Amino acid sequence: MEDHRTANGASTQRTDAPQETPTSSEAPDKEEFVRSLANGLKVLESFAEAEDPMTLSDVARRTGLSRAAARRMLKTLVHLDYASTDGRLFVLTPKVLSLGVGFWSGNGLHDVLQPLLRSLAAELNESCSASVLVGDEVVYIARAHTRRIMRMDLDVGTRLPAFATSMGRVLLGGLVASERRRLLEAADRPALTPVTRTGIEELLEVIETAARRGWTLVDQELETGLRSVSAPVEHPDRGVVAAINVSVSAGLETPEQTRDRVLPPLRRAAEEAGRSVAAWERSTGRPVQG
Repeated sequence: MEDHRTANGASTQRTDAPQETPTSSEAPDKEEFVRSLANGLKVLESFAEAEDPMTLSDVARRTGLSRAAARRMLKTLVHLDYASTDGRLFVLTPKVLSLGVGFWSGNGLHDVLQPLLRSLAAELNESCSASVLVGDEVVYIARAHTRRIMRMDLDVGTRLPAFATSMGRVLLGGLVASERRRLLEAADRPALTPVTRTGIEELLEVIETAARRGWTLVDQELETGLRSVSAPVEHPDRGVVAAINVSVSAGLETPEQTRDRVLPPLRRAAEEAGRSVAAWERSTGRPVQG
């Protein structure tokens, strides 16, 4: 048995036998998969897409669970104060925010990107955001808001389909070609507006172009009236770790005018973000999570 040191200096012991650690894309075997935990997460996720409190029947229908299973999950969430009920309707409590915000506010990416987004938003007088890729969705990890131009509210934790967003396309551009195709083929790709691109081959071509030139512009494919320009945050050793974007109203200027106005400061901010992430890792001895 040998003694090894981790990156942060902690001592670990390893036997000569190889130890396999599943990657995020590998499915756990039956002994490792906790079905009750998976069902509980399904219930939590079902509330993310609900605009109003839900009944037991609503939750069961949204999750595909039996009423009995859904009832057990809901009662557990209520008992732990992650949900509340009047006896018929269920709603999540603010306690659920503690499950992720604490991590993302201290994982490096949020710390580094938030002040950069504020500066970029002030320079352009436009809302700016940062996100990471989780499966086939982008998850917002930082945001600087100037004025509301979308129907939906965006904040840390917001999830949007990667295929139809500018940040999603530059994040997908950071993957190997086979993984890009796998994610797109597995994803739901509805036509969110009349101009949304949904075809696999067309999307792969757009993503490849975004990866090659280091930015992309999406014009009203996610929501009518919304235009967004994004650039990747590239770590010098690990490639794309996040994306940042600038969102503008599509009715105020042409796509070319948006590109010429927004892209230079956006790319400068993205390049500075990549350097800052690497510097943060060196100073803390911890890798950012992205």
